[in-house]
Amino acid sequence: MEAPPRTARLVLVSPGGEVLGTLPPVPVASPWWQDIAPVVEAVRRHHGVEVTILRLLEGQRAAPPGGEVTYVAEVDGPVDAAPFEGALADHPLRAAYARPGGPAADLAWAREVLAGRGLEFTAPPAQIRTWNLSSLWRLRTQAGPAWLKVLPAFIAREARLLAYLAEERVPVLLGGAGQRVLMADIAGRDLYGATSAEILEMVDLLVDLQARRIGRESELLALGLADWRAPALIAAIRSVIERAAGDLEAGELAMLQRFADDLPRRMEAVAACGLSHTLIHGDFQGGNVRGESGALTLIDWGEGGVGHPLLDQAAMFENIAADQVAPVRAHWADRWRQAVPGSDPMAGFALLRPVAVAKQAAVYQGFLDNIEPSEHPYHRADPAERLKRTAALLRAEASSTLENDLGASR
Repeated sequence: MEAPPRTARLVLVSPGGEVLGTLPPVPVASPWWQDIAPVVEAVRRHHGVEVTILRLLEGQRAAPPGGEVTYVAEVDGPVDAAPFEGALADHPLRAAYARPGGPAADLAWAREVLAGRGLEFTAPPAQIRTWNLSSLWRLRTQAGPAWLKVLPAFIAREARLLAYLAEERVPVLLGGAGQRVLMADIAGRDLYGATSAEILEMVDLLVDLQARRIGRESELLALGLADWRAPALIAAIRSVIERAAGDLEAGELAMLQRFADDLPRRMEAVAACGLSHTLIHGDFQGGNVRGESGALTLIDWGEGGVGHPLLDQAAMFENIAADQVAPVRAHWADRWRQAVPGSDPMAGFALLRPVAVAKQAAVYQGFLDNIEPSEHPYHRADPAERLKRTAALLRAEASSTLENDLGASR
């Protein structure tokens, strides 16, 4: 289904935070709310104003994409704008890059890092994206593009992790400080809609990286990565089921509660499959791999954690065609059998499939707990939606078990 179009309305503020007024809505080429480059371009074209988008204020629709979306934007000088009748209240969970002056401070840091490498901006910085999970800028230099990514505090681990993984096929870190990450450009394309061969190559990349990190849990946790080992994972899933109970049907809730009660036994069975804890990406799918065949790079490590490697199946299988799942899973299992002889990855896949999706629900709940309410439309429905998917997988699992039992009794 085609996404509905988006229009953008801006509430303008000065670098000091003074409210200057509003600009009339403009049509935007992309429907996705966090896709900011086309908003900046549309405002430039329709109003002749250069803006920096700070944050989402409200959306006409309950969730993206499309509809009229209102953003708070920063401008450097006076603008002919209509009065703004509302109020811009502060919020303690607001990201630094979503505040007036925040993007300028981030760009000043990037300029200083590049200067230390003998580089400078050769064009005005281009704002690409901003939302509750990141701010992203493209910076043109004499040596080609560089990318400035700024993360909210609750997932600000990417710079440390990229430095730790410097010998792997991850983005080249030009500089990192706290929530700020400056990376070299990666040639090629983002692998949305990857071919079957490219997906298998992505799996090879991940398994090789993870296999080299088995037994290094302490090092990984010291980087500030999320702990998704069995005790923490079970607690997080139980919590999100309890908190989302009002958004679930009675049958779904009862099934999920039984699933939660059985998680200790299930995770013991997972451990018996022979694969140990290692680094997990957290959002392993084509949009987070960039390059061309033979030269792929695994990007976007903000959700990196420590846990069972097959937890990374959830995002992958959600984002590929149904007829690709079985061959990808078979290849993935073969690669792990090669890496850990005697292991049983196929059993691990089956046992962890609903667990991996329930983990996604817990991740989204963590986002909601750490972002200001105006940003909630991005994720509000996600915990319950992922739990509904978990319940559907549990129903299918129970049906398959029943069919197998009936077949054995015939």
